[in-house]
Amino acid sequence: MIRAIDPVSGNRNVLGGELSPCSIDPMSGFYRTGCCETGPDDQGSHTVCIMVTDSFLEFSRACGNDLSTPMPQYGFPGLKEGDRWCLCAPRWHEALVNGYAPHVILEATHEGALQHCQLDDLITHAVE
Repeated sequence: MIRAIDPVSGNRNVLGGELSPCSIDPMSGFYRTGCCETGPDDQGSHTVCIMVTDSFLEFSRACGNDLSTPMPQYGFPGLKEGDRWCLCAPRWHEALVNGYAPHVILEATHEGALQHCQLDDLITHAVE
């Protein structure tokens, strides 16, 4: 069962604790703070902190979202295997369904991801 977000709880992770940073190199997060924070203007729910895999990058490119090609005009260096990144929760779920889900850092994954993903699935793909 997918849990609803308590808007009063602030930036909590999927385990109920304080949200840890995901990545500052490359700088990640919808707000480019290094955390997978979310808010009303984050339509994509960039809430899942992932550790990028080559297979996920290939899957994402095939789906029309090339995350590996640098875009210097946007300050985006392009991702490579091993990078951490705040990914849209619906994209993570889509990758899961298709067998390409990248690893998840639970302490840095915002509880908002639970509107799109099952906690058990996130835990199954968790790394420290």
